[in-house]
Amino acid sequence: MGITRRRTAGQITGENVIIEVAWMYYQEGLNQKEIADRLGISRASVVNYLADARESGLIRISMAAESFTTHRLALELCARFGLQAAYVVPDEAASNDEDRFYRVVRGAAEWLPDLLAPDDRLGVAWGRTVYDLATVLEQQNLPDLAVIQLVGSMSTPYGFTAEACSTRLAQKLGARCHNLHAPAILSRADLARELRAEPILKAQLDQFGHITKSLFSVGTCQPDSHVVGSGVATRDELDWYVAQGAVGVVSGRFINAQGQAIPGPLDERMIGVELRDLIGLQAGILITPGHDKVTATRACIAGGYATHLVTSLSVAQALLA
Repeated sequence: MGITRRRTAGQITGENVIIEVAWMYYQEGLNQKEIADRLGISRASVVNYLADARESGLIRISMAAESFTTHRLALELCARFGLQAAYVVPDEAASNDEDRFYRVVRGAAEWLPDLLAPDDRLGVAWGRTVYDLATVLEQQNLPDLAVIQLVGSMSTPYGFTAEACSTRLAQKLGARCHNLHAPAILSRADLARELRAEPILKAQLDQFGHITKSLFSVGTCQPDSHVVGSGVATRDELDWYVAQGAVGVVSGRFINAQGQAIPGPLDERMIGVELRDLIGLQAGILITPGHDKVTATRACIAGGYATHLVTSLSVAQALLA
């Protein structure tokens, strides 16, 4: 007659208990109570061990991209706007705007590794969307990938800098990082010209010519826009661009409803990528998490900056309306 021996977590040392719990749950299909009973621990401990397994990278949970890229609205977005692909996440049950935001960000983090290839040169914009994407992205190791910061440094209301976006994303992708060691905007055009001519910075700016793909979220031209909150433009400068027809901001540059760049007083004072360098890439990955960016997103696609779009179901409906 066989005897079933119950193991206990105390008999399993160190990280092995996390591996054991993860194996039982994901490979053997046991539920949390069954694992707790078998190891002689509480269900709360099982929950904590499973959380540790995910946070340490031992377990990666992903959903098939096809479920989101072949959604009816995703296909309609591609047909209407000429996109290569769109990734639409559900948001009917989202409790508030913040929940909707994080659903889109997590969807983008799930899809991004599928869109990258060895030797890619990924240009990365700044902002909360990109920073939070890098935070939730599972650790990857993509050979010979380079991440390139598209806009210089600036103040930000979110508690992180532009270079933090590119640095954190590069770390998560196992990529080399090329940051811009200069402010995004200077007080005088002649000072900006001199700085762009400095050999170290010129070498960094030359990286823009090698970008194969870009990752960004388009900004709005509302009074509380990130472009004002970060100090790139004053409220008066924003109003001037809006009077010229500006409806969105791509990497610190203003665009009109057709996606065309609007020349203005900031251009000669800015340290960052020019919009012409973001057109015609292998992929322009645009993340639109909220309804406030519908008009700017349409303009961004019209200008040729985006070939791939990540958004929510309700925003997709608004884009198509």
